[in-house]
Amino acid sequence: MLAYQPSINNISPNNSINKIYCGDCLDIMKTFPDDFVDLIITSPPYFKQREYGSIGIGNEKTVDEYINNLITVFRQCVRVIKKTGSIVFNVGDKYINGNLLLVPYRFALEALRDRNVKLINEITWLKVNPVPKQDPKKLVSSKEPFFLFVKSNEYYFNKETYYDFKDKYLNSKKKYSGNDIGKKYFGLIDKSNLTENEKLLAKKELTNVILEVKQGKLDSFRMKIRGFHALPYGGQAGGRKCQIDNKGFTIIKIYGNSIKKDVIESTVETIKGNIHPAVYPEFVIQELLKLLTKENDIVLDPFIGSGTTAVVAKRMNRDYIGIEIYPEYVKYAEGRLSAIKPTQNYELELFI
Repeated sequence: MLAYQPSINNISPNNSINKIYCGDCLDIMKTFPDDFVDLIITSPPYFKQREYGSIGIGNEKTVDEYINNLITVFRQCVRVIKKTGSIVFNVGDKYINGNLLLVPYRFALEALRDRNVKLINEITWLKVNPVPKQDPKKLVSSKEPFFLFVKSNEYYFNKETYYDFKDKYLNSKKKYSGNDIGKKYFGLIDKSNLTENEKLLAKKELTNVILEVKQGKLDSFRMKIRGFHALPYGGQAGGRKCQIDNKGFTIIKIYGNSIKKDVIESTVETIKGNIHPAVYPEFVIQELLKLLTKENDIVLDPFIGSGTTAVVAKRMNRDYIGIEIYPEYVKYAEGRLSAIKPTQNYELELFI
């Protein structure tokens, strides 16, 4: 038995946050008011994943029944999310008789068909160290989708802080790399058969692009100079070929990680003592919280499992609500949370 079980009576924004409820998520979410939370992020039990136990979603006889049950929960998610909020579902796939069922995409299509929501992104978790499967005739699965839904165009979205660890690292190097690359190209310009006017223009544009690298606007660049480099696209006509013909050079800008992509690279985590069979990485949740929430926002996970969503939310000074049907997982999650203290500007680093 749990030492503490929150009551689902008289739930309100003032008395329901920073708690984990033990019970069926559908029953508990029905007690929540409309437009209540800022972000819902969750990973429901996978279809026919025996390790989860014999009750709740995931034990259905057919994949259609499984998806229908997920959609029933999704309807409640749409009801309780604010107009400025987002809903993120990570749904696992399944092989039956050697056939991949495409469960995540079936769910996403039903969610769009069933409710008035928009699918903004499919964000892919790319597993740096995927668990190898012993099947000689299948490639190892190394990715999982996180579907990002919203119900209005007013949703909060902060791209500046999302997945910026590479930007910070690269920007610290750019003040040197721009000069290094520039020396090479300045030398080639001087040695080229460009006209004097073409050389002046080439050096002017090269100086400008080096400045963009130093300012962090670009990751890097490449320069092609007439007489030194092969024509773009194997000599076929194109924009860069025209520039080389007309100006004597072309500059290719490389934006790198400053373009916010729909892929999050992270390792598969194993936490000592964690009894849950499917734990998504804290780093992935951190990046999604940076993208979709502010401090003191309310984050709900209706299938919270061992508590990862709540752990990251608490560290990042977000309020959380968790729901879990298995008491042993609730107890474990509460133990993890009791060891966590909110930290100003807390951020996990990714080592890959």
